[in-house]
Amino acid sequence: MTQADDISFFHQGTLAICGSIHIGEALKDSLAFLQRYMPAEHIHLNYLDPTISCIRNVAQAGLPLMPPETVVPLSPHEVTFIETQEGESMLNTRASDNPVALRVANHLGIKPDFSSAVLHLGTKTHRLGVLVVSNMKEGQFTSEHARLLSLLHDPFAVAMSNALRFQEVLRLQEMLKDDNRFLTSELHRLSGDTIIGEHFGLRDVMEKVRQVAPLDSQVLLLGETGVGKEVIANAIHYNSGRASGPFIKVNCGAIPESLLDSELFGHEKGAFTGALSRKRGRFERAHGGTLFLDEIGELPQAAQVRLLRVLQTKEFERVGGTETVQVDVRIIAATHRNLEAMVKEATFRHDLWFRLSVFPVVIPPLRERKADIPALVNHFIEKKCHEMKLPYRPVPAPGALERLQGGHWPGNVRELENIVERDIIRNYSGDHDTPLQFSEVAASPRRPSVATPALSDGPTNLDTVIARHIVRVMKQTEGKIQGCDGAAALLGMHPSTLRHRLRKLGIPFGRGTE
Repeated sequence: MTQADDISFFHQGTLAICGSIHIGEALKDSLAFLQRYMPAEHIHLNYLDPTISCIRNVAQAGLPLMPPETVVPLSPHEVTFIETQEGESMLNTRASDNPVALRVANHLGIKPDFSSAVLHLGTKTHRLGVLVVSNMKEGQFTSEHARLLSLLHDPFAVAMSNALRFQEVLRLQEMLKDDNRFLTSELHRLSGDTIIGEHFGLRDVMEKVRQVAPLDSQVLLLGETGVGKEVIANAIHYNSGRASGPFIKVNCGAIPESLLDSELFGHEKGAFTGALSRKRGRFERAHGGTLFLDEIGELPQAAQVRLLRVLQTKEFERVGGTETVQVDVRIIAATHRNLEAMVKEATFRHDLWFRLSVFPVVIPPLRERKADIPALVNHFIEKKCHEMKLPYRPVPAPGALERLQGGHWPGNVRELENIVERDIIRNYSGDHDTPLQFSEVAASPRRPSVATPALSDGPTNLDTVIARHIVRVMKQTEGKIQGCDGAAALLGMHPSTLRHRLRKLGIPFGRGTE
């Protein structure tokens, strides 16, 4: 071949090698091109993995000689043989001429009488691997074939490098997904699978959660500030088919109106001053999972229109872009405001209200589920002691839980948590042996009962009164003593103390009791 022919061969070969971003397709096109100049029946890319002393197959085309992702173990002598190869191309009249080719033939269970042309690929500083062109008959390749193959060293080296980098990207991406799944499960575990009060004050709420969680219906959580709407949203997400997907939270009242579109839907580079790169919005990040829109009642009218469109079409455009982005997102909205009244006042869109309130769930305030207060207090004591790394666990003083249960709790569970934390801080800075008093809580005046029976109408023996109260609580917890929803927590007692009291009063408990 003349120099002009060599240039034409290089040009057409490079087009074939670089014609596809998929290395398998590129090798298929390269084999078709090489078959016009040499008796090539098969082509494959391999590299040496020194960490486990083996040959790994990257890609192949032609006869099914070497399956994808083949791993061929090598002896130390064969590894040394590969590491000493310096030439760009070499010929093997038969596999037995090359110990590595012979090892591959034996590993694949094929006859070692095939011939091959091997092109060693690398940069100035790194050895990448080899390109092998083979024929199942002996002596099919000549020095001219080897010379032509060496002309394509650089484009094949680039293709090999890109393929290895792409494999590394896929490996790191899978590691990232695995880490994300692990961290998500850890966060879920740390946040706790048990919702305090699910068997008592929140029983009706949790029944609705169990009904709607497996579905993709929109959910609207209604309740006062601090009742735990985000906790219920977590429960819906992690009990749904989207549990392995993202759970993205947005506080609609905390984002300035000028940035709301960008936060929810993302923006393109140059969409506005300061948009130096493309940004994915919360909807796009929540694809395949759940988007929790907290304080939905604070959403401006303009944003309500765009949100309605996304709910209807499941698609949107980024700010400053024309590309339509399709998303698969479940919406859980929450608010402490009266949306029905806002609809009547025309401050909240009527059609958006109907879209969001497919399945409304009303979370009762703490003052309507005071039976949960002892369990909540025990939970917050455990939580705060862990967060503060305290070497001890303070306990409520006698009568302290009753004082808490007599409070009005306008701030709900959040207010209770703050009060518990404040008392623990005071306890830590003072006498550690002093029980928690919660003295800042002023009990609300109790309403007189409609009919207060005289003492002679019931038992006057104190042990009898205590026993009846304990039995009533034990029935309420279905015999469960320990745990945040057990009888000990509701009575404000240590489980061991309650068991001792049960034995003393002759109240049966444990297995075998009804």
